[in-house]
Amino acid sequence: MNLHYFQHVPYEGLDRIEDWAVSRGHTLSATHLYLDEKPPMPDEYDALIILGGPQSAYADEKCSWMADEKQAIWQAIDSGKKVLGICLGAQMIASVLGAHVYPHSQKEIGWWPVTFNAKAAKTALSVFGSPSAMYHWHGDTFDLPPGATLLASTPGCKNQAYSVGANVLALQFHPEISFETIDRWVKESDAGLKPSGYVMGLAEMKKQASEHLQTLKPQLETFLDRFFE
Repeated sequence: MNLHYFQHVPYEGLDRIEDWAVSRGHTLSATHLYLDEKPPMPDEYDALIILGGPQSAYADEKCSWMADEKQAIWQAIDSGKKVLGICLGAQMIASVLGAHVYPHSQKEIGWWPVTFNAKAAKTALSVFGSPSAMYHWHGDTFDLPPGATLLASTPGCKNQAYSVGANVLALQFHPEISFETIDRWVKESDAGLKPSGYVMGLAEMKKQASEHLQTLKPQLETFLDRFFE
């Protein structure tokens, strides 16, 4: 399978999804939007992943490439490709499908339990326990697009995962995260990470990473197998 992905900043890549893809023999290609690369047409790949980033899906005027990306996402969905959105990627899909994306009342940063509902049990997300500790880093949220099915929530943010039909899946959280990436994001961020509300301090974040990442790795791989294959 030729798996294409949209990357929004140099420090937020596929992470452990890349390990899975290589182990399964899939071909990887990328559009680095922060370098103003142009997205390919859907007939040039088999499936699409839209990664996260610090941008906002409603800030088209600040990102010269965002209009092109949104058009490319729509083309992928319209052509029936499998599309997975993560964090900003989930927000971009919501925006493309006509939903409102906006600043949330609070940030959600760190390890927080995601509760999957009964409808999620019929999707590839069924491999994760419920509740399942997942890594979060976002300040925006979104309304569900028309025709979407809500699949997961957290106490701090209701819309954590949704599907649109069988081919489009959007996750607000980061199942792909690795310990090294957490360090990298902290260094790139000016968030301060002062514990408050649903913002976790760095020491606790790293402690929980050591507890959760080993469990999450095989679950992520099975989830990706089921969704893409």
